Amino acid sequence: MSDEPKLKKIVDGADSLSLGISMVVAVLIGVGIGIGLKKLTGVSWTLWIGVFIGISSAILNVYKAYIKQKASLDELAKDPRYNYKNNQIDDDDD
Repeated sequence: MSDEPKLKKIVDGADSLSLGISMVVAVLIGVGIGIGLKKLTGVSWTLWIGVFIGISSAILNVYKAYIKQKASLDELAKDPRYNYKNNQIDDDDD
């Protein structure tokens, strides 16, 4: 028997989809806030405040995912197995 959990593939797939889903949800929540502000105040331009909030939060989600991925790749770059500078062969002896 393998030690891998039964739902690991599903969880990995959901994790890779989470950025796209979070962007859509952030924009939809922002539009919902805008519609709520529009109904609450009666001013039509408040809808755009909600749209701006949603788009801003979607961009923030992308930025957070970028920072997380960059930290992961920086950690991998420090691994001696993948450090190409240490693995270069000196060919000056030819």
